[in-house]
Amino acid sequence: MGLPATVTVGDAVVELRRATAADLPALVAMLVDDPLGAGREADDGDLTPYRRAFDLVDADPAHVLLVAVEGDDVVGTLQFSVLPGLARCGASRGQVEAVRVAAGARGRGLGAAMIGWAVAESRRRGCGLVQLSTDKSRTDARRFYERLGFVASHEGMKLALPAGS
Repeated sequence: MGLPATVTVGDAVVELRRATAADLPALVAMLVDDPLGAGREADDGDLTPYRRAFDLVDADPAHVLLVAVEGDDVVGTLQFSVLPGLARCGASRGQVEAVRVAAGARGRGLGAAMIGWAVAESRRRGCGLVQLSTDKSRTDARRFYERLGFVASHEGMKLALPAGS
């Protein structure tokens, strides 16, 4: 599908495109406006750590920070990455992270449209599968991904590292 692209969500046309640095305030607002993100994101207005991360993601062609724009408003985002690997006969994986839809845009199919883009982009880039993780407490998100055909086939594990370690 590539970018930019347009999708119809309900009666609205939404543009999917690569994020720009100007989108950062809206992206961080969506990360903070989330039950889990509220406790782990910086909501003090300092975008410095987000700018550093944005620059790294944006500079690497294996990664896309996607935004969904309706009119002048950023209403959704996800990060898409291609991970090369040896397993599965050398298959690359499309990795989807940090899927967010702005509160006022939920329930209209935008999340499904963004995931649909990520699946199509995975195919376009020759990936053998698409993977994502969702927090165990997000039961609605799990049902959403299952409706889209994802299977909870593995147990994800994480190890948090303190800043500066």
